[in-house]
Amino acid sequence: MTLEQFSIETADDGTRRSILSPSALMKTPAEGVETLYDVLQYAARSFKDRHGFGYRKLKDTIVEKKQVTTVIDGKEQTVEKNWTYFQLSGYYHYSYQEAADITQSIGAGLRKLGLNKGDKVQISASTSFEWMFIAHGAFSQAMTIVTAYDTLGPEGLQHSISESEASVCFINSEQLRTLNKILSGCPTIKSIIYRGKADEDQINQLRHHSQINHVISYEELVQLGQDNPVDVIKPESHELCCIMYTSGSTGNPKGVMLTHGNVVAAIAGVCRMLQHLLEANDTMMAYLPLAHVLEFLVENLCIFLGVTLGYGSIRTLTDVSVRNCKGDLQEFGPTIMTGVPQVFETIRKTVLSKVAERGPRVQNIFMKAVGLKKYLRDRKFSTAFLDKTIFKTVKKQLGGRLRYCLSGGAPLSAETQEFLSLSVCPILAGYGMTESMCAIMAPEQWELKEVGTPVPCVEVKLVDQPELGYLSTNTPRPQGEIWIRGPSITAGYYKRPDLTKETLTEDGWLKTGDIGEWTERGTLSIIDRVKNLVKTSNGEYIALEKLESIYKSSPLVENFCVYADPLYPRPVGLIVPIAKTLEASLAEKGIKNSDWDALCSSQEARQHVLRVMQEQAKAGGLKGAEIISDVWICKDMWTSEMGLLTAAQKLKRQEINKMYQKEIKDM
Repeated sequence: MTLEQFSIETADDGTRRSILSPSALMKTPAEGVETLYDVLQYAARSFKDRHGFGYRKLKDTIVEKKQVTTVIDGKEQTVEKNWTYFQLSGYYHYSYQEAADITQSIGAGLRKLGLNKGDKVQISASTSFEWMFIAHGAFSQAMTIVTAYDTLGPEGLQHSISESEASVCFINSEQLRTLNKILSGCPTIKSIIYRGKADEDQINQLRHHSQINHVISYEELVQLGQDNPVDVIKPESHELCCIMYTSGSTGNPKGVMLTHGNVVAAIAGVCRMLQHLLEANDTMMAYLPLAHVLEFLVENLCIFLGVTLGYGSIRTLTDVSVRNCKGDLQEFGPTIMTGVPQVFETIRKTVLSKVAERGPRVQNIFMKAVGLKKYLRDRKFSTAFLDKTIFKTVKKQLGGRLRYCLSGGAPLSAETQEFLSLSVCPILAGYGMTESMCAIMAPEQWELKEVGTPVPCVEVKLVDQPELGYLSTNTPRPQGEIWIRGPSITAGYYKRPDLTKETLTEDGWLKTGDIGEWTERGTLSIIDRVKNLVKTSNGEYIALEKLESIYKSSPLVENFCVYADPLYPRPVGLIVPIAKTLEASLAEKGIKNSDWDALCSSQEARQHVLRVMQEQAKAGGLKGAEIISDVWICKDMWTSEMGLLTAAQKLKRQEINKMYQKEIKDM
């Protein structure tokens, strides 16, 4: 049987392009749309009065006191703790035309603050319509935005501001205190714009700094521009639109330079692949950090396509942290949603937990329905009856209207991808990095453990890694390090010519550091990472990230880190458990202890968790040297504040290994 081909070989070195763009790579999604300024103007013309940007207002903050049992000095005690909840309004909206008008006022306001073409506007506020409006306001005056995560921390924030020489920064009001502490290390900052209600003392302290000329709210900036209008200065395609600081797992964050042409080419490529899925009145939940290239790209793609964005936050997505109102998902009812693996793993575990709470009979019916839907789907039969009955409640928890989700940022376990694709909606995988847009899976290409085909704005080739056994001549599937080239590829790293030279070849290829393979259908699979491969004492290479994605799909796991040593034949694991699930699992085996620390370190608990993890590994297709030989249960959650996770919630492997050095040695 001949398989449908989704990419085509275009050069003797194995370079492949999408079947949609074999002769020329795409640069623009429509005539005259060459910059992000053009993107919003196009939307304002094409979808003038359509809802473009939805947001909620905070009506009240509710503090509830709860009795919590904890262990203090080895004794169990009940203490009272405050829990904060939010009461939110329904969704208000700005039309695309209103957004275009407001962003031009913001651009004029920035000019009044003293900025000119090419100046830098640093943004480290959290995801919101204000974030996007500030960015497009800057674009309307050919200014460059500098993005950093709102969780980056003082050192990372200072680095992104000082290295980029930003003149203005836009931050959450809660970040004013942090900015106050690092301001002396950010000599180029002259004006501060904040979002939300601010503490007057913090504002006054910042105003007393001799370098600061203005400290104003977002609303005051808009008014300033409305009172002092100026002509638009259109940016050029080759000019910088963004310096995006990555949340690197080691050292200072790197500033990736993206031109308007880079981002617009990526929009064009994704649009060419997915536009046929679009329906009238499509809406997207916008909640991931806009400092992450996935969210930044997808939101600007939605603007171009006229999809309504509904802004929310991780804390208020569900009903758990709100009172007297619905969570963002149920209130907004998106048809499209992006997510990173951690979000989808949490959704899966929440669904399974809620089903389990309804008893063994309901649990059995639900899981049989999942199996039946897989059987019907694989044979192209209708599954509408199951969707409208068994899976209706699950879908309702996520707003009830989801048609597609896109996962990116890191590998998603096949188990989670399949479960949610059956019980909620198809989860499409994407692959890329801040420096590029590479591959995406269209629904017609859907397959587990694949990330789709090259986006029509790039070409991809696999370069031999002989010492690892990955060769482009391997059969039946060519393998190697993924190299990418095309108009969406970064020009390099800001003020880091050394890194640029290391990562980009003279003829424009970006070396990703990821190991991929071409499938028989011409789609791409990510199978390893060059730097996260460890050779064990028996000579076998194991891929740490691949293993972690499988172990993380266990219902017991909140987070997981695999450690491998060349002196030993098998790896060991560090698990951050979901406390409630672990306690229930241990209780079934008669293992109980009210002292959480003692429970985590007990040999009985560790042996039980090890058995569960080894079963998970085998179910996920791991073999031999990939199956952990021991596990340590970590009693504390890993956070970016502790320095164990990046702002994008990826593992800081070196820091984790350092913190648990003794435990690893004992294993």
